[in-house]
Amino acid sequence: MLDYGIGNLRSAQNALEHVGADAVLTSDPVVSAAADAVVLPGVGAFGACMNALRGVGLEDVVHQAVSSGVPFMGICVGMQMLFSDSEEDPGAVGLGVIPGSVKWLPSNVQRPQMQWNQLAVVRDDSMFANLEPAPWMYFVHSLHGVPTDSHDVVATVQYGDTLNVAFRRNNVFAAQFHPEKSASAGLKLLSNFVSIAGAS
Repeated sequence: MLDYGIGNLRSAQNALEHVGADAVLTSDPVVSAAADAVVLPGVGAFGACMNALRGVGLEDVVHQAVSSGVPFMGICVGMQMLFSDSEEDPGAVGLGVIPGSVKWLPSNVQRPQMQWNQLAVVRDDSMFANLEPAPWMYFVHSLHGVPTDSHDVVATVQYGDTLNVAFRRNNVFAAQFHPEKSASAGLKLLSNFVSIAGAS
């Protein structure tokens, strides 16, 4: 797990350990380069997170991990950072791993969405193996990802509109929801990630 000094990362680390991962919080590029899988968490504002990531020299680490083909997961703002830019901080440049923009939730709903919501899995993905067809996950967010290529979307929810909340691009999986706070369904998803990492 990439540690760039933003937010409380312990809950995600604990959840990964609970499902059998040797989860290490690190800002060391050497440790990250040797990992079987990489997780990019994030809470707070898009621009602040990007500045913090770059400030500790982890932007290149992300790109190297993605290009290496190891399983990679972005969670919450970590998911948003994988996009090219965000309406939250128009001047900030994202990682561009998933081409597209992060946009505000519709103006006719409460922001943030802070609740459980039911996913519609719109494309088969190994991360959802052995989960119920429409699993419930826990959300805390005010923006959602809109990729340039709609094929990158693997799950949506309804919240004032159809929102994109999970994405797949090659070895990269990204989730707007918090699997570590999503009870058995979230733990199963994390367990699938650990299994994929072990098999890669």
